[in-house]
Amino acid sequence: MKSKFIEISDSIIEKIKTGELQPGDQIPSENELIKHFKISNTTARKALLEIESKGWAKRIKGKGTYVLNRTDDHHLIRTLGSIYATRRGFHDSLIAEGFTPKNIVLEKTILEDGISSEINGRHFIIDGPVLKLHQLRYADDLLIKDEVKYISLTLCPKINKIPTEVSYFKVYESSYRLKITEVQQTLGVTIMQPNTNNFEINKPTPAFVLDSAVICTGEKVVEIERSYYHGDKYKFAIIASPEHDYRPAKPITS
Repeated sequence: MKSKFIEISDSIIEKIKTGELQPGDQIPSENELIKHFKISNTTARKALLEIESKGWAKRIKGKGTYVLNRTDDHHLIRTLGSIYATRRGFHDSLIAEGFTPKNIVLEKTILEDGISSEINGRHFIIDGPVLKLHQLRYADDLLIKDEVKYISLTLCPKINKIPTEVSYFKVYESSYRLKITEVQQTLGVTIMQPNTNNFEINKPTPAFVLDSAVICTGEKVVEIERSYYHGDKYKFAIIASPEHDYRPAKPITS
C-alpha cells in the first residue's frame, strides 16, 4: 500500500502529465494540501518534496512550488486571455518554469505625443506623455521575445523609474491602484528573415506577433504592447470566456 504522501504526489504529477497543470503553474501549497486532504503538515511537506525530487516542480522561496518545463524541445506555453498569467509577468514565469531570465533594454524613452493601435477591430489610444520600453527577453541565454511596450505616464507617473524585469501588471494594480477591467489581445504570425531583426537566426524562422492593450476603469488605456515571439520556442493556449459581454468596436482613449 502506498504512503499517503506518495498517493498525493502521484495525483498531482498525473495532473501535470495530462496538462491540467501547465509549466509555470503553481502547485497547491502545503496549507492547501492539508486542508483538502485532511493530512498533517509533515505529510503535505513530503508530498511536495516528492514532486520536486522527481523533477516535476521547483520550490521558489517565499513564493511557492511551480511546475517545471519538461517538454522535449522546451517549448514555452503561454495562455491568451489569462489574467493570472498576465499578472505574474514574463520574468517570474520563466523563473517558475526553471529558466534563467535575462533582459536587455534597447530603448527607454518618454514620448510626448500619444500612441494608438487597432486590436480586435477596436482603436486604442494613449495620450502623451507615454513611456516607450523596448527590450529583448532571454531564457537561458536564448532570445525568445522582442518586446515593445507603451505605458501611460498620466495614469502611471514615474513608472520609468521602476526596474524593467518586474510585472508591470502588478505595478498597475498595487502601486497605482488601477483596477484592470480588460486585456485585449490578437495573435498573428510572420516569417523573420536573417539579419533583419534582433533574433540571431541564419534561416527564415516563424514568429508569433502579439498585439495587446490593457484597460482599466473608465475605459482608460494603461498599456499597449507589440511583441515578437520566437516561433520555434512557443506554443499558445487560449482561455475562452463565453460569459463575457460583447461590446461593439469604438475608440478608447487614456
